[in-house]
Amino acid sequence: MDMALCPLFTCSDWRVLVTETMTQPDFSFEIAARKRGFLHVAGVDEVGRGPLAGPVCAAAVILDPNNIPDGLNDSKKLTAKKRDTLFDEIMAVADVSLAEATVAEIDEHNILRASHIAMVRAIAGLSQKADHALIDGNMIPRDLTISSDTIIKGDGRSLSIAAASIVAKVWRDRHMVDLAQHYPHYGWEKNAGYPTAQHKLGLERFGVTPHHRRSFKPIHNILYQDKNVSD
Repeated sequence: MDMALCPLFTCSDWRVLVTETMTQPDFSFEIAARKRGFLHVAGVDEVGRGPLAGPVCAAAVILDPNNIPDGLNDSKKLTAKKRDTLFDEIMAVADVSLAEATVAEIDEHNILRASHIAMVRAIAGLSQKADHALIDGNMIPRDLTISSDTIIKGDGRSLSIAAASIVAKVWRDRHMVDLAQHYPHYGWEKNAGYPTAQHKLGLERFGVTPHHRRSFKPIHNILYQDKNVSD
């Protein structure tokens, strides 16, 4: 398109338009996998590696190519309201499996290994047996037994991974809201367990709960300091 023929567009407008177009996820990775003979291609993503509390959650999603909800994108680029709307739409038209690795598993292994455990569980829970997985990131979970590709920043590039990022995010956020009803001093209904000022203040005043990750340094330090005081 000749920009000279579009007087309503400034150079800045044009750059924004091109950038937004380039960063929208599409179905090209899924189509490429189908051309290689794979019938059930699942997008896989996890959420919750950074929080101090709560499980790490993963989702696997097989989209129907003929019924893909509009507006799928990296969950971090969407408002909470939009994520909630898309969550319902994805659950209604796609094959979705959600899974988690517990706080105990995070502490036993490490957060990366636990996130991979959750991913493998999510794939195994699909109604259709996936024969290929598109994994967000650059590492294939070591226990994964099906064909797979890793896609760096896949939640912003693949529609299936974007869908997985949305349902995992919404599901985990809702889980943390539920936990906040029982542990109201940490702000989990707002921060989802991430180390915000409110969460840190809650830790200082009320200590560590069973849902905190003891292998994470801030929690470990609190427990270690408490032990020294009691000794």
